[in-house]
Amino acid sequence: MNTDNLVKMANQIGTFFSAMPDREEALTDIASHIKRFWEPRMRRALLAQIDDGEAAGLDDIVRQAVMRHRGLLAVTPRASEQQPEQH
Repeated sequence: MNTDNLVKMANQIGTFFSAMPDREEALTDIASHIKRFWEPRMRRALLAQIDDGEAAGLDDIVRQAVMRHRGLLAVTPRASEQQPEQH
């Protein structure tokens, strides 16, 4: 997944919601938008990029939204994607 494209798309979302007068509502709406419209691998890649310090250029409002609502954005693997237990 291309880091620059994810950051650009996330920043566009952040720019749209940054005009909201209520900052907390804006942060929630940014995270909700990403959850609804980004496929799981995109969300997983964005979270990994932030964790690895590779999301340079990510606007502060987006970074705050992602970190504050990380649980909402976290992707849990489907049963078919989980690794079998090894005994």
